[in-house]
Amino acid sequence: MGLASETQKTEGWESIKALLGKMRTKVTEFPGKIKKLGQDDPRRIVHSLKVGLAITLVSLFYYFDPLYVGFGSSAMWAVLTVVVVFEFSVGATLGKGLNRGLATFLAGSLGFGAHHLATLPGEKFQPILLGFFVFLLATTVSFIRFFPRMKARYDYGLVIFILTFCLISVSGYRDEEVLELAHKRVSTILIGGFTALFVCIFICPVWAGDDLHNLAANNIEKLANFLEEFGDEYFKESKDRESNKASLQGYKSVLNSKQNEESLVNFARWEPRHGRFRFRHPWKQYQKIGSLTRHCAYRVEALNGYLNSDVKASLETRGKIKEACMKLSCESGKALKELASALRTMTQPPSQCPHIAKSKNAANSLKSLLKTGLCKDIDLQEIVAVATVASLLLDVLSCTERISESVHEIASLARFKSLEDDKVADGAKINQKGQVNNKPCSNSIEQPNHHVITID
Repeated sequence: MGLASETQKTEGWESIKALLGKMRTKVTEFPGKIKKLGQDDPRRIVHSLKVGLAITLVSLFYYFDPLYVGFGSSAMWAVLTVVVVFEFSVGATLGKGLNRGLATFLAGSLGFGAHHLATLPGEKFQPILLGFFVFLLATTVSFIRFFPRMKARYDYGLVIFILTFCLISVSGYRDEEVLELAHKRVSTILIGGFTALFVCIFICPVWAGDDLHNLAANNIEKLANFLEEFGDEYFKESKDRESNKASLQGYKSVLNSKQNEESLVNFARWEPRHGRFRFRHPWKQYQKIGSLTRHCAYRVEALNGYLNSDVKASLETRGKIKEACMKLSCESGKALKELASALRTMTQPPSQCPHIAKSKNAANSLKSLLKTGLCKDIDLQEIVAVATVASLLLDVLSCTERISESVHEIASLARFKSLEDDKVADGAKINQKGQVNNKPCSNSIEQPNHHVITID
């Protein structure tokens, strides 16, 4: 028994030491995680400071007696509004703020009206009528929340509408000063909402539209990076050759971008005109681009599977389609990179992309190879592997063409600037400058005359 108890004590001490070691490791790693979180996106630090500033401003209702006397305990609603409404981007804050402000105003008015109607038949029927009004409105608004359009843009406002109506109408049954109660709550909520909007918009604003625009361009560029590297990686002769894993694996984030994309589209539609984005910018077009980009990413995911597949065709078999596949993959990547650059800089992409034309030529060559002498004296398993890779690359080209069409469409709808217009404008500035100074531009170099002499 003594030996068993000593063993249990030893095991207990070891478990405690292991637990303390894990806690010490987590405490040591925590500052590094905080530093990394701030370095990944410094706007997070600025956002935290902005939230603290907004809450401090609305807390003045409690610190100063004149303000507190005017609103009383209802001043806490201003603080709660800032905490709930203040979001990372301007669009998200505007959406929540407008939803909360409009819902509070309408629900407060209806709550006061319901209380007034319930008092008309007498005190005996007042609780019955109030209960009926609460049941009718809560049921109706809850059902409206199931509509997709309402769910996407106004769900938060509908929830606040139910909450405010119930608070005003029900509390008015015990409180005779229902109008004053509604006035104070609506006023403090509006003050809190305006404070949050003011700080969010005028102090280092974060625009959801910018994030959405950059997300679409970055996703296309990640696919381009993979396609430019795929040919060299798949057809390499040495297995010991190092590959750029970062560019080959960057596309994976594109597969999981749908939820973030939809949120940014919803937030961007609330934002006013800012920067390069005009009023009524075609934000929903980014969903179309994102959907096509993900479809292309699924093909890229399948191609990535063949890079590390156990079933891989021999070098001789792959060599038969090497030139066509490498050209098709590389030119498709260059076309996507050109589209990503045009989208990021908001310039009109060329109407006829030379890289897509070269990709089509390579695709025609690849199709001819698949139809003719590829299957002679080759193992069926190798044929399937090579043909699948070729087929996936042809699908990638088709996706690239559709992405190009969608980028041209948004360039037309959003009226992206044309490179030719910029050249004309720059030329006009140069001519104007030359006319003013009566001197040629410093950049213009006079070319010497060349004489060609042919000696027989």
